[in-house]
Amino acid sequence: MSRPELTGHASSFYNEKEARKYDSSSRMIGVQREITERAIELLRIPEGKPGFILDVGCGSGLSGKVLEEQGHIWVGCDVSRDMLDVANERIERKREGVINAARKKQNDDLDEEKMQDDDSDDDEDEEPCASTGDLLHHDMGSGLPFRPATFDGCISISALQWLCYSNAKGQIPKKRLTRFFSSLYQVLRRGARAVLQFYPETAEQAILISECAAKVGFAGGVVVDYPNSTKAKKHYLVLTFERAFKAPEGLSEGSLFGSGKRESVRVDRKANNKKGKVHKKKWGKTKDWIVNKKDVQRKKGKDVRPDSKYTGRKRGDRF
Repeated sequence: MSRPELTGHASSFYNEKEARKYDSSSRMIGVQREITERAIELLRIPEGKPGFILDVGCGSGLSGKVLEEQGHIWVGCDVSRDMLDVANERIERKREGVINAARKKQNDDLDEEKMQDDDSDDDEDEEPCASTGDLLHHDMGSGLPFRPATFDGCISISALQWLCYSNAKGQIPKKRLTRFFSSLYQVLRRGARAVLQFYPETAEQAILISECAAKVGFAGGVVVDYPNSTKAKKHYLVLTFERAFKAPEGLSEGSLFGSGKRESVRVDRKANNKKGKVHKKKWGKTKDWIVNKKDVQRKKGKDVRPDSKYTGRKRGDRF
């Protein structure tokens, strides 16, 4: 099965049919819950303190539901109107449930005797709560339209990798990523964190994302859970304002590049440049590396020469 990002714009892929299917799949609901709970854990919000959280690429609101269950207030934005319609239906259903419960309780109280009025306080905790979420139709690649220092944290589930593809005329992945991270840097309060779970197609995409985040001033790292598993492997970009930040460890051994037992990759512009120079000195550019690199450039919409029998061939010392 091909990646959804290769089929076109996200708003076209997540149409009404796909949105309903996405929201009704028990497997998808379970996966989204697991990823969201892990993202909230990496946010490190003090326990018992509700936060104002931004959910980028909120989709049908599955991640927002988990945020509500943990006591947070959230605002979700997504490029697909059909996904937002499904999320809005969930919010409205919950609000209607609260209204109906309040009416039922009011009718019950009228039937009770005045002597039992004091005991009614015991049932307040069991009453359903109204949804604490709000929705916005917006493309994250054009920047986030919020006031500076608005949010206590940000999560994003399975959305960030869409910015690595050019699905419309004029879309340049690097510019869209930089625009997104620059606006994210502004809307977060100092001391807040952002945890963005994504599915990179190649290691180059993960590096591009990390470099764009570091360029606007973020510190942080890529945390990789279950790196040796094809299906369970998850990448989390953890961003912070702390210069001395040390990326948390993943849930199992391995790393993004499969080097030893490292389970995180630090986002540092200078460190990335230094590692790149050492890499070039130690290893040459093989044919497979060149072909893969050209494929990545083509997917970004750049003009690349076609492959030939001379691709990757070592040039002789003399003519």
